[in-house]
Amino acid sequence: MASGEPARQVRRAAGLRKLCAVNASQAPALEVLAFGKTYETHRAVHDLSFVVEPGEILGLVGPNGAGKTSTLRSIAGVLPVAEGRILVDGWDVALHEQQAKSRLAWIPDDPQPFDTLTVWEHMEFSAALYRVREWRPRAESLLVDFELSEKRDALGGELSRGMRQKLAFACAWLHEPRLLLMDEPLSGLDPRGIRAAKQSIQRRAQAGSAVVLSSHQLDLIEELAHRLLILDRGAKVFDGTLEEARARVAPGSSLEDIFFAITKDTKG
Repeated sequence: MASGEPARQVRRAAGLRKLCAVNASQAPALEVLAFGKTYETHRAVHDLSFVVEPGEILGLVGPNGAGKTSTLRSIAGVLPVAEGRILVDGWDVALHEQQAKSRLAWIPDDPQPFDTLTVWEHMEFSAALYRVREWRPRAESLLVDFELSEKRDALGGELSRGMRQKLAFACAWLHEPRLLLMDEPLSGLDPRGIRAAKQSIQRRAQAGSAVVLSSHQLDLIEELAHRLLILDRGAKVFDGTLEEARARVAPGSSLEDIFFAITKDTKG
């Protein structure tokens, strides 16, 4: 890590706390510190550090193979953390797995519900898993929000790709997590579902959840994200706002222009 990086991360975190109007004594929703991931001889992620504050939507972008999904899966506890530290709401994912996982929700790019559970039973299971009290009214409301009411008795194995995605949103929202991790969350959704999902993500952030949103749909990131984190070949090549990225590339640049300019820069 560069010598000035820790100080820059502290200054950025302080500014974001002020921006999001949260109590300065609260831990960040997510802290990733010198994280690395290696698969046998392949170095997927190296020396990655960033912070996400409550109420912030972080757009995570990068080419295929940049390390985005490895990072998200490690934060979610799907992959073990062997190098660096990852803290969710102050809890170390490697040392306090249960506490960390209870504060986050993970929506992969192709959710796979249980084939033999109904939509409503998935909600019941999620409520039990996260110990959510008085969950039924909220679950009913979420089924309405994601147009699943008519599918409440359908089995997971009967759902279309879009319906599986909507169910993943509803289950993730049920326990009002401090941190939301999303990998291509709009895959398979129709235009109505896309609009509902985007509005719901914004509402969750406004309610105080931190969101890490990874997508190749750059217009989605440009529309929703407060800040960008661009990875290339496992390394962080940009961390800042869209305006800061435009200042680096060219005034008025689209996120697509920024993406190509910044990732091109790293290839010499």
